[in-house]
Amino acid sequence: MTTSLDRDALLIGTQWRRPETDAMIEVISPHSEDVVARVPEGSVADIDSAVIAAREAFDRGPWPRMAPDERIEVVARLSALYAARLEEMATVISTEMGSPISFSNLAQAPAPWMMIEAFTKIAREFPWEETRAGALGGEVMVRREAVGVVAAIPPWNVPQFTVLSKVIPALLAGCTIVVKPAPETPLDSYLLAGLLIEAGVPEGVVSIVAGGREVGEHLVRHPGVDKVAFTGSTEAGRKIGAICGEQLKRCSLELGGKSAAIVLDDADLTTVVEGMKFLGVMNSGQACVAQTRVLVSRERHDEVAEALAEGIGSMVVGDPLDPATEIGPMVARRQQERVNSYIEIGRQEGARLLTGGTGRPDGLESGWYVRPTVFAGVDNSMRIAQEEIFGPVLSVIAYDDVDDAVRIANDSDYGLAGTVWTGDRDAGLGVARRVRTGTYGVNTYTMDFAAPFGGFKASGVGREFGPEGLAQYTELKSVYLGEPVPGAGS
Repeated sequence: MTTSLDRDALLIGTQWRRPETDAMIEVISPHSEDVVARVPEGSVADIDSAVIAAREAFDRGPWPRMAPDERIEVVARLSALYAARLEEMATVISTEMGSPISFSNLAQAPAPWMMIEAFTKIAREFPWEETRAGALGGEVMVRREAVGVVAAIPPWNVPQFTVLSKVIPALLAGCTIVVKPAPETPLDSYLLAGLLIEAGVPEGVVSIVAGGREVGEHLVRHPGVDKVAFTGSTEAGRKIGAICGEQLKRCSLELGGKSAAIVLDDADLTTVVEGMKFLGVMNSGQACVAQTRVLVSRERHDEVAEALAEGIGSMVVGDPLDPATEIGPMVARRQQERVNSYIEIGRQEGARLLTGGTGRPDGLESGWYVRPTVFAGVDNSMRIAQEEIFGPVLSVIAYDDVDDAVRIANDSDYGLAGTVWTGDRDAGLGVARRVRTGTYGVNTYTMDFAAPFGGFKASGVGREFGPEGLAQYTELKSVYLGEPVPGAGS
């Protein structure tokens, strides 16, 4: 049976082409477990074709040689086209990966568009070329030139958000790009592909080839690729980083997290609970920045834990396309099994289960669902406090004083995000300065596209967003300007 989402071609060199093999990806609804679409599965040969097209377009095509304003104009057209398709994009993402439509309408679709707008503004003000007074006399011109052919590998949890965090700055810098979407979420990339063509991105500049790990590794290792931009697990990031290190290939890696929300004693409990209902289990807990460790003083531990359990436990679990749903399914059966295994590990480690557990949510006979879960009495050494679960599971951890809270927050292999909740903003800023993470929030958390996003420690290498994110797709060239040679041109 065919569906309206089925496709039979790949975007290679900004053109639709038949794939090299007949292999297909079946996209399965995480809610119904039915096949909702079939699309071509990219092969190693397809990746080779895409890299050849990208290499040709970069080495000899017009895109890297355009003035920045010309590239900005193309990206601005893409932004306008994207804005007109937000509702469709949100529905496609919720269909393929199970994100609640409320979250898709809030973040999965609008945030990428806002990112395009922000990068366009940044590119207009970016110092593509500047002249400095030389320390040894004379002048030095500093140019920022495109890094080359970029391999962009996004994950399945926020597919458009992560792919455009790579594609947009790469395009603005003058790079050419080969995108390898996750096999769980290829459908949104087809919608993006059509918009790129309609916006007038030149031939060869962008390819989108969905496939599995073998295809992704081939793309990373390909000698025609100059830079790899990856978002995903720390385990995969380490492997990609090692390959890039061997080849002296540029890479940026946005990896996992195990973020801590520190609740100071003067924090308003209602505000904390409402904050954690979003920040703790956003996208059904499938978010690298999720605040999954909630640190509370021993005096308030039980009070906060019970309030969190009531708030998280009352969230609506169900069909991701239902506007009332707050928690959708996991993206795949393996992810459901993984999260449930961690819930069982938490019980075995001695944590106290306040709400949730491994049983199927009431009224849901199919789908890869997990009950939103809160553990109390968690020790930070437990696996549920140290390892990224990537599901709707929160751990409440007691601390002795603020110094102890900061110590616990920093006692992690990760350093991606975090928050502090308090009635005293200055006290919150004091905590923010001491916690070793790449991003942080005082009584809130967001990703502002004007500021760099990324992590410390095992949470990654490099930054996305802001001028710093655009700079990741450039190389610096210094041109030393001497005095004119006497008699030249005569």
